[in-house]
Amino acid sequence: MDHHPSDRLKDLQHVAIIMDGNGRWAKKRGLPRTAGHKRGVETVKEIVMAANDFGLPFLTIFSFSSENWSRPKPEIDELMRLMKLFLEKEQQELEDSDIRVKMIGEPLDQSSEVYGLIRQAEERTANNKGLQLTVAFNYGGRNEIVRAAKKLGEQIASGQLKPDEINEQNFEQALDTYGIPDPDLLIRTSGEYRISNFLLWQLAYTEFVFLECNWPDFNSEKLQEAMQDFFTRDRRFGGVVARTSI
Repeated sequence: MDHHPSDRLKDLQHVAIIMDGNGRWAKKRGLPRTAGHKRGVETVKEIVMAANDFGLPFLTIFSFSSENWSRPKPEIDELMRLMKLFLEKEQQELEDSDIRVKMIGEPLDQSSEVYGLIRQAEERTANNKGLQLTVAFNYGGRNEIVRAAKKLGEQIASGQLKPDEINEQNFEQALDTYGIPDPDLLIRTSGEYRISNFLLWQLAYTEFVFLECNWPDFNSEKLQEAMQDFFTRDRRFGGVVARTSI
């Protein structure tokens, strides 16, 4: 490839990923779905470390949606177990690698071990200066927008805000992602062509890359290829003149 991604990161600040296809990866190999989730967690670590090595400022991963609670309980339990193991095992390396962790999604009570561990990782890495890893956990895009509308409604009810003062800027301030730039690039694995209620507000002008490979087969080389694909695109943001070109 002509460029290491870090050469062009002024154009690419934020990559978001929908990590899809763990179950399909396992099925193709005659393995239980849980084997796919286990391999998928290993892929998460590789991609997080690669993004940090590339010098990417922001990476957001869709780890568990609010809709995922409808899956069979044994599968949910295994997912939570794997996420818990990952957080316990890798928290020190995230800290040592100067990676900052942030969680978005509807808050859960502290009886959720995974939720508590992500919060702990947030606190431990709060002063780190490298990649910001945003973990979307118990997250749904519509739910986020509704919660933001409620926050603004409370401000109106208390007299802090007038209805005609609502604008895109203060609406964004009420979102979970306030302070994080909108994704420049969304990657989805496993050959599905949809965004599945992920970052509905934030993806307004995002470039999409849909890949046929299942998440456990995704790796740092494929991440770099998706980033290089992004660099070939003209982004017009609704206008005529491109703001980014190769």
